[in-house]
Amino acid sequence: MGVMARRLMPALAAGLLTTFSAAPSLAQEYPTHAVRIVVPFGAGGPADVAARLIGNVLQESLGQPFVIENRTGAGGVIGTVEAAKSPADGYTLLMMSNTQTANESLLAPDKRKYELMRDLAPIAPVNYSDLVIVVNPQVPAKTLQELVALAKSQPGKLNYASSGQGTPYHMAGELFKAMAGVDLVHVPYRNSGEARSGVIGGQVQMMIDAVPAMAPNIGENQVRALATTGKQRSAVLPTVPTAGEAGVAGYEATIWLGLMAPVGTPKPIIDKLNAAVNAMVKRADIIKLWTEQGAVPMSMTPEEFDRFLRGDIAKWADVVKKFDKS
Repeated sequence: MGVMARRLMPALAAGLLTTFSAAPSLAQEYPTHAVRIVVPFGAGGPADVAARLIGNVLQESLGQPFVIENRTGAGGVIGTVEAAKSPADGYTLLMMSNTQTANESLLAPDKRKYELMRDLAPIAPVNYSDLVIVVNPQVPAKTLQELVALAKSQPGKLNYASSGQGTPYHMAGELFKAMAGVDLVHVPYRNSGEARSGVIGGQVQMMIDAVPAMAPNIGENQVRALATTGKQRSAVLPTVPTAGEAGVAGYEATIWLGLMAPVGTPKPIIDKLNAAVNAMVKRADIIKLWTEQGAVPMSMTPEEFDRFLRGDIAKWADVVKKFDKS
């Protein structure tokens, strides 16, 4: 070993020691100030409601404010880009859903301006909810089979609302069209609240929405529920049949939610957030609250969530390709 090499070794060793010792310290200290959770969807929707609950719980467990920032528009793209381009320091998180995985194949890269698995790092999933197919009360169909028959008798005449291109509600609608063999016109709104108002007000005839969000409107007879979209009936809407029971065999759709961070966010921070979210979704009070709303907790490691996301991207790519719904 040369003289220069011998001189460099202590410095190199010290540098490595600093690097390895900094990792646990980073996790222990984080967070030292407020963290923002970017929600790329409108206020009052499932992602927004879940983000606010998560923010409150994380503030309790980690000791700093978690501030919700709604950045809506372009089917979730605007908020996702905002998060993806933020510093990878753990102080900007993204509340996302299957909108983001569907957009990977539904929108061209120049429309998205990001790639989900290249630009963002998985933290943890949160929960999933079944959807419910509803119609305005003025629509004569009383059952899902009657709606399918009505749509087939009037191709291209019935409209369905969604909260935007690529959202779970849009993709659920396109999947329904393909599996039921009907021609419905997609009417995208800026957010779930406006889409909901559209079907309640009769500007559109139907919508597929998350059970927790639409259940109050069903209870007040502002819309008529025809079917839910899970494998089993919803505990929140036990008298409403599943789509399979109601005549569209094999039709299933859900909305799931999760957290991601800008790629490059230190692994100790990702792991700390993952542990905090997983602890939250296992709390008895959270499970009770979500069960009453029709949501089911999800729990995974960051690595498991990564595999889940890649699988969901592939699933929606197959749907888009098969039914040509781009």
